[in-house]
Amino acid sequence: MLKLKYIFILFFFGCVTTIAQVSESVKNVRIKGTVLGKEDNTPISDVEVSSNRGAYTLTNSLGEYEISVAIGDILIFRSSEIETIRHRVQTDEDVDVLVENYVAPLEGQKQQSKNRSSISKDVVAMHQTYLDSANYYKKQDIEKSIDFITQSIAQLGKRSNKLELAASLTMLGEVYQYHNQYDLAITSFQDALAANKSTKTTLLLGQAYLANSDYQSAEDVLLPLIKIKGMIPFQQVQLFEGLGDVYSGLGEIDKAVDFYEEGLTIAKKNQIAPKMTDLNSKIADAYAKDNRSIEAEGFYGNSLKLAESQAPQRAIQEKEKVADFYNKKRRYDEEIELRKKSLNELDKLPEAKVEVKGISITPDTISAQRINYKIANAYIAQDQYEKAIPYLEKSIDQADTEDDLIVQKDATRKLSEVYESRGDFTKALETYQAYVSVVDTLYIRKEQEISRAARFNREISTKQSRISGLEQERELSQSKYDLALTEQQLVRENNRRQKWVIYSLILGLIMLGLATFFFYRSNQQQKLANNLLALKSLRSQMNPHFIFNALNSVNNYIAKSDERSANRYLSEFSTLMRSVLENSEEDFIPLDKELELLQLYVKLEHSRFPDKFEYKIEVDQYVDVAAFEIPPMLLQPYIENAIWHGLRYKEEKGYLNIDLKQKNKDWIIITISDNGIGRKKSAQLKTQNQKKQKSKGMGNIKKRVAILNDMYKNKVDVHISDLKSDGTGTKVEFTLKKD
Repeated sequence: MLKLKYIFILFFFGCVTTIAQVSESVKNVRIKGTVLGKEDNTPISDVEVSSNRGAYTLTNSLGEYEISVAIGDILIFRSSEIETIRHRVQTDEDVDVLVENYVAPLEGQKQQSKNRSSISKDVVAMHQTYLDSANYYKKQDIEKSIDFITQSIAQLGKRSNKLELAASLTMLGEVYQYHNQYDLAITSFQDALAANKSTKTTLLLGQAYLANSDYQSAEDVLLPLIKIKGMIPFQQVQLFEGLGDVYSGLGEIDKAVDFYEEGLTIAKKNQIAPKMTDLNSKIADAYAKDNRSIEAEGFYGNSLKLAESQAPQRAIQEKEKVADFYNKKRRYDEEIELRKKSLNELDKLPEAKVEVKGISITPDTISAQRINYKIANAYIAQDQYEKAIPYLEKSIDQADTEDDLIVQKDATRKLSEVYESRGDFTKALETYQAYVSVVDTLYIRKEQEISRAARFNREISTKQSRISGLEQERELSQSKYDLALTEQQLVRENNRRQKWVIYSLILGLIMLGLATFFFYRSNQQQKLANNLLALKSLRSQMNPHFIFNALNSVNNYIAKSDERSANRYLSEFSTLMRSVLENSEEDFIPLDKELELLQLYVKLEHSRFPDKFEYKIEVDQYVDVAAFEIPPMLLQPYIENAIWHGLRYKEEKGYLNIDLKQKNKDWIIITISDNGIGRKKSAQLKTQNQKKQKSKGMGNIKKRVAILNDMYKNKVDVHISDLKSDGTGTKVEFTLKKD
């Protein structure tokens, strides 16, 4: 036995050493280079550069390329204009390719080359830089990405080359497709193909149709590509995979499997490992969809083995897909075992969160909280409630930490049902109340997301209109340019027509000047409109926030059964709300009107906490209140903070002082001070839930002040400080400029 033990240990370390050596041998490097004509160094563009592992790129207008490959990979250079060239990568040095007897395209293609040469190398390089920037921000900030694409098109000028234009439009389509804006992506890919047909863009268009569930259009786009000869292997795999997706969506399972297997054959032949996993998985999906469980399970087994050799995230994703298959077949023990493996592997992954600004993207469904929730459901399906409860509790805690309200809602509801099934009605009720609270929070968040999405869609529409305008301007300018060339030929035949050429140039300069002027004015108007829209949005968020906090006071009286005080409070509150709603559409209101509202608000709060504070509103006799205007509801959140977070926790009775003094003839100072417990101590008293939530009122105030100062040139200034040196009390100073 001891001998066998030593043999096993030696075998284990031998395997680990071998795996380590293999992993070290596969080292990715960035290879740069050029493809040029040998005789005169003519750049050869649109040469497809690919590797046997599936990496892919195209040479630009200067014949340059950059690609990520591993040492030992084979680089393949393909184009209809040159013979296919293969090169094995030995080091990370640049790989330059010189093509003998290269002849530039003639006739129609010759005109494109002429147009390309008219664009300077600096312009082309800048165009590519903008596209690189757009690609960098594609997953993080859709607005920035689209702005860079717009600049790339504008950089090309009015007589831009169609190849560069098509590259910009293709990138625009990829950005839209990543952010699930499939209709816009389809339009962009179609425009790109109208400018310059390419296999890459056609495949992307087919994928966009598939994502939009338009299987018939996807078939019309992808099927003709089968006839194309010389397509690189990776694109061939993409094509057959896309056609398989088409027929799977149309319910023609056998046809779909045929195309998937054709793609799998090419992927195996060229060792395109990621696609081998994907295609095995999709074949299994197709069989599962057709209730052919034996075939499906066989291909799922293949995809699981292949996924293990890839990125950990891909392996977990495949395990979860197979676990879902087991769930549908009610093979719960196998499902639970596989999901537990996924959890162990997920815990080993580093956390990688990417902030995405713009249109919301569906989050990754592979998360610890979701897996725990599915494991619990599998136990529940077997009536093993005691085993399900810990996984539901883990799911709820993890969902709360990750702010995943969907899973938190479902897991909380399921936990309540489990407690009810066990007869523990007290816990069932508590859990159901927690479920109702999560549903309310989710409802509020969904409303906010809908509002943000609507506003963002309007912004995207504006940017898309700008790009469309540039394209129309380019087409119009191209037509004018062609007409000018014809006129110049006629001028050479007849010198008397030279004056018309001069007049045309002068007219073009005038039109360019007018276009510049209108473009500048349009930008200024758009900036103003965006600021007004932002202010309106912030005001609309302030009112519900204020109403919610005020209604808490009414609820307090109702809880105490103090009907008279509640009625009186509601009467005064309705007066206050009527005035607040009347001012909700205004950027500024008279200062005396704002003071009336504040006096009524402080009175309402004082009636609720008469033993906590006294207050005083003092207006300097030299202050001409009627001459100043102030944004509505600007002061109220600070007064509310003073009462609720400063004075309310003070043991003895405190005071609240609102003071208005004249700084000079154009400026006044409004001071809100209290002798409460202070900001530091108030923060310490907050609950964990309160610490997680940021003050919406304070955040909105800062945004409103920033926008108003931008529009009205520093009209409002706010400064917050401690009232005393020991940190107690708070003083807020507003400096307000006369309009």
